[in-house]
Amino acid sequence: MFGNTTSTKPADVEKKWVVIDAKGLVVGRLATIIAMRLRGKHKASFTPHVDDGDNVIVINADKVVLTGRKRDQKMYYHHTGFIGGIKERSAKFILEGRFPERIVEKAVERMLPRGTLGRQQLGNLRVYKGAEHPHAAQSPVALDIASLNRKNSRSA
Repeated sequence: MFGNTTSTKPADVEKKWVVIDAKGLVVGRLATIIAMRLRGKHKASFTPHVDDGDNVIVINADKVVLTGRKRDQKMYYHHTGFIGGIKERSAKFILEGRFPERIVEKAVERMLPRGTLGRQQLGNLRVYKGAEHPHAAQSPVALDIASLNRKNSRSA
């Protein structure tokens, strides 16, 4: 009468490699898809306490798009640890700086659960600012996010 619920064990997990070209994609929409892939929620075998997500490679992270006036107005805050030591940087400053891939990394990190499992799943994300990545040996499958929904991509 009732179906059996299967719980995936860490030994049974099959991880795929997925490559995403972030050129012209909207950051938040890209991050939700990446977070879902990292957690493994796109699989029928999803188990909340097991890392059964895919390995995700993001290329061209410096060419992502923020909608509206977020590029100038969105602020990223961090604290130095000293009194009154809160610092802020705009999204534009980060995207034009040395590590523009951090915009995508932070967006995904904040969509994953906090804790040991979330940190483990975040370790399966590789973000590169250029079009090159050193994971060709894993033969990753390309995932076209722009074709999933017309709102996923914008011209800069």
